[in-house]
Amino acid sequence: MIPGADYRATTRGFARAKRGLTYVFYCVFKSVVLIPLLRWLLRPRVEGLCHVPRTGAAIIAGNHLSFCDHFLMPTVIKPRISFLAKMEYFTVPGLKGRLMAGFFRAIGAIPVDRSGRQEAQAAVETALDVLRSGRLMGIYPEGTRSHDGRLYKGKVGVAEMALKAGVPVIPCAMIGTFEVQPTGRRLPRVLPVTIRFGEPLDFSRYAGMQEERLILRAVTDEIMYAIRKLSEQEYVDTYAAEAKAKAAVAAGPERRASGRVAEERRAAA
Repeated sequence: MIPGADYRATTRGFARAKRGLTYVFYCVFKSVVLIPLLRWLLRPRVEGLCHVPRTGAAIIAGNHLSFCDHFLMPTVIKPRISFLAKMEYFTVPGLKGRLMAGFFRAIGAIPVDRSGRQEAQAAVETALDVLRSGRLMGIYPEGTRSHDGRLYKGKVGVAEMALKAGVPVIPCAMIGTFEVQPTGRRLPRVLPVTIRFGEPLDFSRYAGMQEERLILRAVTDEIMYAIRKLSEQEYVDTYAAEAKAKAAVAAGPERRASGRVAEERRAAA
């Protein structure tokens, strides 16, 4: 039997090796596949890239309009960036699900269980480890994609991470990605896209106040205001998930009616 100290050292060695292989895959995939493909298809215009540090930790907080947001931002940023991604990307059954989960892990995505505060806190702690190691962390404060192209109220997790890690927040606006691939569309359209970065936001004045709910709310609102200025979206002071749920309920009768019409047409045919 391997002694405890040797076993822990061996485990740490395997973990470091795994992270190293993941990083190699990330670099190869980004350089050989992702960058050429997305630049050829969408030819993103980039503004304010000088605000993104080449070294050191920072949070890049952006609006979330499309599934392709995850892939577009890394194509224009030289350092590796990790993202918080919903748990559903990692739990699809079957071979397709395993491939999808492996792909998202390889590009640095961190799964987030959005079922409750306690579950989400584990993802926050993982993201803090990324920041404390001196790397970039990407986050969408809205918590989910916008279903109608508007900007929704931010969740305070981004503020908690910024204050706990003591890092700046760089606002980012994805412009045009909603038209490229809105929620529900599988294949993207070929349309122009702009990625706009703003000046870093410094919240060091709130150091040690990460447990204050009002402070977290104020920091989050400041971040969302900076994103709105960059994206020029209409802002809605409601959480995106709540707005989605209300829209789904409102659309229910229309969907059922359209379904009945389709059934009648098939029967008539």
